Amino acid sequence: MTTKKDLLLKNVDHILLVNKDYEIVYNSRFDPAIGNKPDAKEYKNFFEMYPSLGRNNSSIVKTMSTGTSIFRDAQEFIDINGNVYVTQNVTIPIFREGQIVGTVELTKDLTTVGDAAEKKEYLSRLTRESSFKANMDNNDHISFEDILTIDEQMLEAIERAKVFALNQNPTLIYGETGTGKELFAQSIINYAASPKQKIIIQNCAAVPENLIESILFGTTKGSYTGAENRKGLFEEADGGIFFLDELNALPYHVQGKLLRVVQEGTFRPIGASREKKVNVKIVAAMNIDPMEAIEKNILRKDLFYRLSGNMIYLPPLRERKGDIEYLTDNYIDYFNEMYDKHVQGISEELRSFFLEYRWEGNVRELRHVIESMVSMTKNEILQYSELPLYINEKHNDAGRRREDGAGGRAAAGSDNIVIDLDKDSCDLRTTVEKVERDLIIGVLKSTRGNKTRAGEILGIPRQTLKYKMGRLGIEDTEK
Repeated sequence: MTTKKDLLLKNVDHILLVNKDYEIVYNSRFDPAIGNKPDAKEYKNFFEMYPSLGRNNSSIVKTMSTGTSIFRDAQEFIDINGNVYVTQNVTIPIFREGQIVGTVELTKDLTTVGDAAEKKEYLSRLTRESSFKANMDNNDHISFEDILTIDEQMLEAIERAKVFALNQNPTLIYGETGTGKELFAQSIINYAASPKQKIIIQNCAAVPENLIESILFGTTKGSYTGAENRKGLFEEADGGIFFLDELNALPYHVQGKLLRVVQEGTFRPIGASREKKVNVKIVAAMNIDPMEAIEKNILRKDLFYRLSGNMIYLPPLRERKGDIEYLTDNYIDYFNEMYDKHVQGISEELRSFFLEYRWEGNVRELRHVIESMVSMTKNEILQYSELPLYINEKHNDAGRRREDGAGGRAAAGSDNIVIDLDKDSCDLRTTVEKVERDLIIGVLKSTRGNKTRAGEILGIPRQTLKYKMGRLGIEDTEK
């Protein structure tokens, strides 16, 4: 049976590419090369281009956050020029080495509202419904029962999280990327049953360093050029829960202000002369071990101690062998239904590979791999040969390096990096950190310390570059 999704894929009107920093890489809607009118301003930020789409009602954000493909039958939004659209969308995540690097959205225009009177009425309704949509996001139904696991350590973490959800103390969740920190945080939020309009979620790494303080704590008129009286997110969350994702990306000096909120429930907006008091439960997540973050001076020790009372550690998937097989079976069933396939299982060769593979992207990567294989296969049993190309290439490269290394020296993926395997120790982490450090230093020298330009060359956000510089002990020469 032909579905609406099938029809959309055959009748795409527009393509939108957005990277993980929510910068628009390509938007065919305003591409003069294919005959479309280039009447949009050069906004690179997705939320500036489409101001009616927030972080709670956008399929782009949902796909970026969960790593899953999403179909929406009627998404309503306006662009920066005031054009109103109703569209069908398929939003698909883009992965590189198990990490989400962006999304591609395929769009079919259902309606373009052009009549002035009709547009006025439509915009009015869109405004009235915006807060309702934000509170009816799919995350509202996520619960601890949605966390698929048979691992004892994970099951214990779930029970701890249920207890933590019902007290007012701050909670810290940490684990590698893709282990399920966001799922745990959303489950805690829903288990606590706080008012939906008092739930605030902020990814600390997604906001420029010079804006994060004003966004969190608010501003007063005249505190700097163009500043207005504006509530911060903490004030918006008063009486509810504030989830701070990627806490380790929060600038060090702002962490001091956060500590005061945690300890005393007070803060001072930028430019204000008086303190404001709030009652907010804080849930924070980190993708790095807190003790390592403290050693690297990217997490305040006093803030960690205040958050450590309610702490949840999520182990990486490679340490949860039972979960690898359990999740594989569950994802096969799920994607069989989505793609109308009849996969019965995986081959023994593939099962052995799954159990030995490092899964650097953890559960998120496993889900993507199974989806890719199920959607493409014509077999009832998934085979090793059907693995995504990047895994096959990585695995084959590792095998070639082992073979080349049998006689003392092996190339490590670059003509300029040579490893002496006759030495007593060849620690992978040390070697990778040295190569990474040398590369960053070299690029920074070429840009004369300009971190923004260096980040562009390296393909990473400026904030990530600053974090890596701190972790690797690279001196900040930018003045």
